[in-house]
Amino acid sequence: REIVAQLMNENEIILSVGSYPALGSGDFFDPPHKANGPFSRSMFLPDEVINPHPRFRTLAGNIRERRGEKVAINMPIFHDLNTPRPFVDPTIPYTRDLFPEDKEAREGAALPDHTYMDAMGFGMGCCCLQITLQAPNVDQARRLYDQLATVGAVMMSLSASSPVFRGYLADVDCRWNVISAAVDDRTREERGLEKLSKDRFVIPKSRYGTIDTFLGSSDGHFKPEYNDLELVYDKDIHQHLANNGIDDLMAKHVSHLFIRDPLVIFKELLEQDDSVSADHFENLQSTNWQNVRFKPPPPNSPIGWRVEFRPLEVQVTDFENAAFSVFTVLLARAILAFGDLNLYIPVTKMDINMERAHSRDAVLREKFFFRRNIYADDSSSEAGDGEAEEDQVAEMSANEIINGSPAFVGLIPIVEMYLDTVALSESVRRKIDSYIAFIRGRADGSLMTAAAWIRNFVRSHADYAFDSVVSAEINYDLVVALDDIAHGRRLAPELVGEGNAR
Repeated sequence: REIVAQLMNENEIILSVGSYPALGSGDFFDPPHKANGPFSRSMFLPDEVINPHPRFRTLAGNIRERRGEKVAINMPIFHDLNTPRPFVDPTIPYTRDLFPEDKEAREGAALPDHTYMDAMGFGMGCCCLQITLQAPNVDQARRLYDQLATVGAVMMSLSASSPVFRGYLADVDCRWNVISAAVDDRTREERGLEKLSKDRFVIPKSRYGTIDTFLGSSDGHFKPEYNDLELVYDKDIHQHLANNGIDDLMAKHVSHLFIRDPLVIFKELLEQDDSVSADHFENLQSTNWQNVRFKPPPPNSPIGWRVEFRPLEVQVTDFENAAFSVFTVLLARAILAFGDLNLYIPVTKMDINMERAHSRDAVLREKFFFRRNIYADDSSSEAGDGEAEEDQVAEMSANEIINGSPAFVGLIPIVEMYLDTVALSESVRRKIDSYIAFIRGRADGSLMTAAAWIRNFVRSHADYAFDSVVSAEINYDLVVALDDIAHGRRLAPELVGEGNAR
């Protein structure tokens, strides 16, 4: 933050929030530019908003061209007291005829009662908190990948910070589905809207979403029924990997990546020696964006096996970002240290969890599928007479999952048990305890999410007409308030807790 601040003008700030509320709304760009660029062909975003590196404008153009139409992002509108029913966005230029894709909005791409966005930039304009974790070996990396995937949705609900899109209050609190739709390059055939003729697969999800298959590890907890989603994968690549000694689960994971096309290829990098470079693999790997990512070591590199945890929304203050980062790392350490932990649930239940985590105030209002007894021996029930696997999964609140209940141990108690095994100085433990207290407060509702704080700020603003519109004036005051909180000029104990101003 300090390094970037040195390069900014006096009237510029770094805003740390999941989605910039005014992105694509009015003259949000300085100096103003018209939304008429040939790469995005957006009705709202000028191409000048995109990083000038060739990769990024090419990404935006290639997603649109491969899909055969612009991306269609629709976030449900938050129906306030004076929001029209049905809500039909008056700011969409339905009659524009600059590009062939302009007709899509009036032909149904823009849904009623939703905020419509039409370009990759709306997704890539969001911000998140991603944490890459080192594992001691490939087996432990597989264990981390599987176990952390199951906690992604509930952690995202705690970190929610994205309630406004393109100048409108949304009835969601998170950015995940916006990015998922923003990079959805599937053709009509791949989306199952037309019969397969030119394309190879019907692909159920965007290339940005939850994982489709667990990797398994040697801890004995994985069962085939957890991979209950019918996996689409390249059979030839799977066979090639199997012929070269790769186990079935890993072979399916890798061959699943290869159902996608690369989005950007630089002609200078076409010819590669794959024994010394992983660029071709990384070209696909890095554009399969899922809630966790399994990262093999690059060739001839000291970097080891890694797992990237991706669902968290970025927070307003450095304290909050540190708290989520440290808690995630500690949870990962506990997973590796306590080999009897078993967090597996079916993949389809994770998909449901992720959808629920988006909804407004999900951390307080939603229930998430989670494993009832994460210490249980899968071979027997508590009664000792066997138990169906589906009975191992229950619906719990975020508070129950994080803080525990009479029926469930809770993730914070597990982290604290791990901390009790580690030699820490008093000052370090005190700092960690402040982070854990913050996570506890987010889960039990005593601390607000940034999404709830922002929504309340907008709805209590003197200029707000209770019509879901976040005007330029409201947006300005909101940005100033968030920047004041980030720098400790405005105290917000309801957001970060007492004594955690920064």
